[in-house]
Amino acid sequence: MRPLRSRQLWLGVGVAALLLVVLVVAFRRPLATWLWPDTRIQQLLAQGEEALAQGRLSSADGSGAREAFDAALALDSDRGEARDGLARTGAAALAQGRRALARDELSAAKQALVLAQALQVPRAQSDALALAIRRHEAAGVGLDALVARARAAQAEHRLDGDADSALPLYQRVLELAPERLDALEGREDALSDLLQLARADLARGELAAASAKLDAARGYDPGHVDLPATEAAVNDAVQARLRRAETRLRRGQLALADADYRLLADLRPDAAEVARGGERLAAAYASEATRLAGDFDFAAAEAALAQARQWAPESAALGNAEQALARARQAQASQQQPLAPAARSRQLRRLLAQIEAAEAQQHWITPPGASAYDALREAQALAPRDPRVRSAVQRIVPQTRACFEQALPANRVRAAQSCLDAWQALAARDPALATARRRLAQRWLAVGSERLGAGDAVFAADAARQARSLDPSASDLRDFEARVRAAQGREP
Repeated sequence: MRPLRSRQLWLGVGVAALLLVVLVVAFRRPLATWLWPDTRIQQLLAQGEEALAQGRLSSADGSGAREAFDAALALDSDRGEARDGLARTGAAALAQGRRALARDELSAAKQALVLAQALQVPRAQSDALALAIRRHEAAGVGLDALVARARAAQAEHRLDGDADSALPLYQRVLELAPERLDALEGREDALSDLLQLARADLARGELAAASAKLDAARGYDPGHVDLPATEAAVNDAVQARLRRAETRLRRGQLALADADYRLLADLRPDAAEVARGGERLAAAYASEATRLAGDFDFAAAEAALAQARQWAPESAALGNAEQALARARQAQASQQQPLAPAARSRQLRRLLAQIEAAEAQQHWITPPGASAYDALREAQALAPRDPRVRSAVQRIVPQTRACFEQALPANRVRAAQSCLDAWQALAARDPALATARRRLAQRWLAVGSERLGAGDAVFAADAARQARSLDPSASDLRDFEARVRAAQGREP
């Protein structure tokens, strides 16, 4: 059979032609837009003109004049007809707003004004409509009555706090009629009264209340004449509260210092001094948790650790305290196991030998389970009154301090850190610890700076973390941290 007379061939051609016709019909609009984009722009312009003629200026379903002209402009940003259409839509919105206002349809007038402003009509024209709307509202509200209510509230010292207070009422009047001098003067007097109350709060030590009143006054009028003096007084009070918090922290009054720092964190959340104080407070809580763990007061130790986590969850001191708590639990568990006198004596001898071996190797706090600290705590739990145990305590604490003093001048900062951790774990109340922590922080910074200059950014980053955990207020700490971040290729 000849190919051109094949029935299967012609059947296939017919099916292909039919499919082509169906596809063209189904996708004629996308194809037309792709092949002839100018056709789509003309359609959008025509839709925009039709919607504009019918008064449909904007619509959420995209059928308004604004949406059509915007779509045309998106397809061709140089299309002058689309820009002209948007300008005429804005002018039509102003006209709609005026007509709605004449019919006392305030909501429609405001919507039209918003559209006109969005389409960037001339400012003078939109301002004129906005003024007309405010005056219309004012006529319906009764501004004289609002001013009278504001004056009555002011006389009763109800200055702020709810919608019927003096300042909100004056503000409402001024929003509707900015030219009302009686409302302006009333607001000024009310703000002066509010700021005077803020200064009275400061005199009573009520810093939070004073700061709230100051913020409220600034919101009503940031240029009020009494604001600078009150702001200065509040700032002075903040600094005084910060100094009090630091004093309480140095004295070990952690709960009182905590209350001060929490208030300051609410008032000045971005203040570096508050952040550093919180880190020092966390370290103090961690130290207290270590001491409490040594006394087997686990509930109080857990509470102190919880406080430390709130202030500095990544603090190295916190991690050391958690390890001390775990060791203390293990020691108590071993104490609670019933032992015969002979077994107790053997275990005590083993622990004393372990203490001596750890002393010889200067394994004061590591490795866990085989350190002098661990063995000593377990021995204290087993026989707290045994003279050999007491002698070990009296011997080891000075040795950890001596170990620290030997390692620090030699710039063996990791060894000094280990000695300090053991010293702190065994004698958490030693007043010399605070100075030792500051000295070690400075040495970490010095050694870290030297290693950073040699290109060792990893050690430098660890040095910065160690220094911050020891003394967040250390001099040059922030500059050194910035250098480390720069070396690591991060933003300062």
